[in-house]
Amino acid sequence: MCELLGMSANVPTDICFSFAGLMRRGGEIGPHRDGWGVAFYEGKGLRCFHDANPCHSSAIARLIEQYPIQSENVICHIRQANVGGVSLANTHPFTRELWGQYWAFAHNGQLTDFTPSTGPYTAVGDTDSERLFCHLLNTLASRYTAPPALEDLTRTLSDCCAPLIKLGVCNLMLSNGDWLFTLCTSKLHWITRRAPFGPAQLSDLELEVDFKQHTTANDVVTVIATEPLTSNEHWQAYEPGEWILWRKGEIVHKGALPAGQ
Repeated sequence: MCELLGMSANVPTDICFSFAGLMRRGGEIGPHRDGWGVAFYEGKGLRCFHDANPCHSSAIARLIEQYPIQSENVICHIRQANVGGVSLANTHPFTRELWGQYWAFAHNGQLTDFTPSTGPYTAVGDTDSERLFCHLLNTLASRYTAPPALEDLTRTLSDCCAPLIKLGVCNLMLSNGDWLFTLCTSKLHWITRRAPFGPAQLSDLELEVDFKQHTTANDVVTVIATEPLTSNEHWQAYEPGEWILWRKGEIVHKGALPAGQ
C-alpha cells in the first residue's frame, strides 16, 4: 500500500519536519519506492512536485526537504504500485481545476472492478486512483455549477464514496486549498498541535523539533498520515469508514460511510 501525508493549518506552516519522516519511508525503510509527490497551496496557487524515483534517493525530494514550504493545506504521497506502472503520470497527488479552483487528490488503496462515471474529467495515467479522482470531480460538476456549502459538499462526497467500500481499500485526501477532506477505510491517523507546543521526535529519523520555537499561541496545525510520524506524541486513529473535513486545522464536518454498502 501507499502512504499519505496531509496538513491543515490556520496559518501558513512549514511541513518539512513531517516530510523528512515520510521521505525515509519512500524506499529506504519501507517498500514505497514507486514514485512520490507533494502538492501545497500558496494562496490560490498550487505548487506540485512529482518524481517516479524512490523518495528517499530523489534529488527533487531533497530539494523539497530544504524548501521553505509555508502552506495551510498540503497533500503528500509515496507510492507502492499495484494498479498502473511506475511512471511520472501515475504519481500522486493528481490535480485538476474545478469552479476556478485547483483541486489536489491522493489515494492509498486498490479498487477492484471500479467503473468511474463519465464526464469532462478523464485520467491521464492508468491508475484506479486517478480514475477515482475524476469520478469525484465529474459527480460534483454534474450536481453543482458553483462551490456548494460545505455541508452539501461533504454529503455528496460521502454518498459518492460509500459504494467504494465493497470494492477495496479507499483511504484518500482531497483539497481545494481552503479545506482538506480525508477518508479512511483501513488506516489513517491524525494529530492536532496547538498551544502549549512542545518537542516532537520523528519515529524513522533522529530528528527532533521544538514547535514552541516555531509557532505562536494562536497556531493550530493538524497533520494526517497513514502511520504516526512521531514517537513521543499521541496520534488519533481514524475509524474504518470515517471521514473528516478539516479547515484551518480544525474539524468542520465529520461522519462515517454507511456500513454494509
